[in-house]
Amino acid sequence: MRIRLDIAYDGTHFRGWAVQPVLRTVQGTLESALSLVLGGEPRLVVAGRTDAGVHATGQVAHIDLDEDQQRRLRNVRGRGVKNATDAESLTDYAAGALAARLTGAGGAYPDVVVRRTSLAPEGFDARFSAVWRRYEYRIADRVAGYNPMERLRTTSVRSTLDVEKMDAAASSLIGLHDWAAYCRPKERATTIRTLLEFDWHRDEHGILIANVKADAFCHSMVRALVGACAAVGDGRLDVADVAEIRDELQRVPETKVLAARGLTLTAVGYPSDELLALRAEQTRRRRSDEQ
Repeated sequence: MRIRLDIAYDGTHFRGWAVQPVLRTVQGTLESALSLVLGGEPRLVVAGRTDAGVHATGQVAHIDLDEDQQRRLRNVRGRGVKNATDAESLTDYAAGALAARLTGAGGAYPDVVVRRTSLAPEGFDARFSAVWRRYEYRIADRVAGYNPMERLRTTSVRSTLDVEKMDAAASSLIGLHDWAAYCRPKERATTIRTLLEFDWHRDEHGILIANVKADAFCHSMVRALVGACAAVGDGRLDVADVAEIRDELQRVPETKVLAARGLTLTAVGYPSDELLALRAEQTRRRRSDEQ
């Protein structure tokens, strides 16, 4: 039995998503809660691993339950379970009620919450079935000013940024390209990605908001891209420079990787249920060919 988990977290006090010895991570915290509720040694598979300090409002993961864990799941009670009339309905209700049990295990005011749990459709894989990921990046410049209430999710800069030039620079980058100049390389991993959307605007408080969507991202790619746009915004780079840097495939000092605090994973997209297994197979094959 595979369960889908929709997750949100404040990444400030986590050392990233992935389990690490001794260090507190999102995966480790959630797997401890799952073990408390369901027993065993649960292992989560996530749509996208986030770095230390990065937040999420739309993270997705899945977990496969063994027979004992399935039996314990069916004992999870939530609103509506008493109305279940057969074993399948009971399992559906219990899968949905699991989210509240996991959140309760985190105590008062937890910094990670499972917003929803559900039985995963056939063929669903949180990582390999995904067709896109969307991030938001927040910058407060002199126009917005520094707001201490926003300090944990917004990066502050001392200059005044030109949002129109930043948006033009972002638009020039959209498409299928090699992003080696905007990634921290990993051995045997490709840096070719399709950037689907990239734009900037100011919100009602004057904070600069980047919307960044791609089929996938390589390490530090989003924070390097927004760093390059910030350099355009304060005049250190021209609009045309960001695409030229990309095409030269070499990292440069101007594409500074901005702080993790400003970055939030907001959504992960999946195809229709009947295409989930095919998408997962295609992604696995491509990753295998890349290596």
